[in-house]
Amino acid sequence: MTGEPFEDQARALSVDPRQYSEVWRVRQYELDSQGHVNNAVYLNYAEQVAIDHAEAAGFGREFNRQHGGGWVVHRHQITYHRPASYGDEVRVTTRVESLGGVRATRRTTIERAADDLLLAEALTEWTWVRLSDGRPTRIPAELVALYTPAEPTI
Repeated sequence: MTGEPFEDQARALSVDPRQYSEVWRVRQYELDSQGHVNNAVYLNYAEQVAIDHAEAAGFGREFNRQHGGGWVVHRHQITYHRPASYGDEVRVTTRVESLGGVRATRRTTIERAADDLLLAEALTEWTWVRLSDGRPTRIPAELVALYTPAEPTI
């Protein structure tokens, strides 16, 4: 199978299958004792924007169910640059950097929307697992095709 149905669906939804952004307002309960967004919350942001991206592009929860699998985080690597505070609007952007075999890697940037100041960036490695037993298994071919560059024609 080719990735064409997914590309058509993503185009119809105006969603780039490789990159996606959302803007969120920092909430009170996300703060630490210094009044900054708690470090662990940035990881929640990285996971949530990835989930929202998959749903918007048509390969979220229903796609996973139909293919008997789903994504779990294998590893996060995060760098904190500046704190966010209550009421700040943050732009959270995820970009798929690689996808194949049983793994995918996403880079997430978190910026203050008002001035584009980089607050944090995370590199997350995801593993595709079978729903039946939680074991890693190959990513569905249709999804891999969506992220595989087309071979140039001469």
